[in-house]
Amino acid sequence: MNVVVIGAQWGDEGKGKIVDYLATDADVVVRYSGGANAGHTIVNGDATYKLHLVPSGIIYPDKIVVLGTGMVIDPEALFFELGTLEAQGVSWKGRVLISDRAHLVLPRYKKMDVEQEKTRRNPIGTTGRGIGVTYAEKAAREGIRVGDVREQHILDSLKEEDRAFLQPYQKPLSEMAIDIASFMAAKKGSRALFEGAQGILLDLDTGTYPFVSSGYSNAAGAALGGGIGPRAIDKVLGVFKAYSTRVGNGPFPSEFDTDRDGDLEHKVREIGREYGVTTGRPRRCGYLDLVALKYACRTNSIDGLVLTHIDVYDQMDEVSICVGYDIGGRKIADFPSSISMLETAKPVTVTLPGWKTTLGGLTDYSSLPQEVKTYISYIEDFTETPVDIISVGYERSQTFMRRPIWTKS
Repeated sequence: MNVVVIGAQWGDEGKGKIVDYLATDADVVVRYSGGANAGHTIVNGDATYKLHLVPSGIIYPDKIVVLGTGMVIDPEALFFELGTLEAQGVSWKGRVLISDRAHLVLPRYKKMDVEQEKTRRNPIGTTGRGIGVTYAEKAAREGIRVGDVREQHILDSLKEEDRAFLQPYQKPLSEMAIDIASFMAAKKGSRALFEGAQGILLDLDTGTYPFVSSGYSNAAGAALGGGIGPRAIDKVLGVFKAYSTRVGNGPFPSEFDTDRDGDLEHKVREIGREYGVTTGRPRRCGYLDLVALKYACRTNSIDGLVLTHIDVYDQMDEVSICVGYDIGGRKIADFPSSISMLETAKPVTVTLPGWKTTLGGLTDYSSLPQEVKTYISYIEDFTETPVDIISVGYERSQTFMRRPIWTKS
């Protein structure tokens, strides 16, 4: 069975924790897109693991994890991350595999990334890690793939600085490289978990272009980057926070406004620890945007939603949700492609009562306060999608399932 986990907002929804939670019952975990600009934090007891390239399932000692075809991989960052995991007691050798069709990030791409950002017509707020440049080189058919390190004639055609950079990584990358299509065919009948990067609103095609990532965050990317066909996807889960966040530039219709919302953004950011795992940048925060979430469900065939960070609202008297956009005095109920419309949109909200209860110690849906259940039901009715998993804290144990995941719909 193949289950895909995507971010249903602008990234940073808690996908890493959810993949880690579901991986206990998986045989293989495949990350199908993105690069080292993404970041996941896994908290398990006293241990905290910060991952950027390695799929979240690596924490389990018996799981195989695969960096898929749609990823762009910085070898230096990858082996630094693997070394950090090893220092934390995670044995990874023989369990981390890489698609030989994945592309490599070279040091000069990072310099190009920084320079391009300075001269952009629309500055994006890139992390400067060469991700966009690598994807651009890939599209221009000038990129270097993992499997290319085995091809001497390809290496000979590279710039001297590129060859020098890749030389120490040739052997370890070659040893980890696999034909992912063949590998996944051999795993047919097992439980495979596919992990996306960023969020659907940062997808190159369905996101808020041009303020998007250069890869695919859409669930369909699991087929492109995961070595399977689209009809082999059995279930899609969309992870979303009880509020919205965004990093970098770009429209954010439900963003908190100091004049309107006082210090609500500061409260949410501090309680939710809304700072980038990769960059440390503070994240922009706003109301839960159900217009955008419904759009994510529609464009990804999301079977079930995963609600995270709901505990951030534990001490709030009331909780407001964005249910539409006011654009020039007209209420919009669908997510527009127009950046100018999104930039001028004001959130139309409804307010529900808060629960004034600490949720972190609860272990099942039935124990949740009625106010939380009402909040969840409102989301389900609006998006026409069930909430299947609820997270009430950072720990793996602070997660519970309402409906079984490893069964076909």
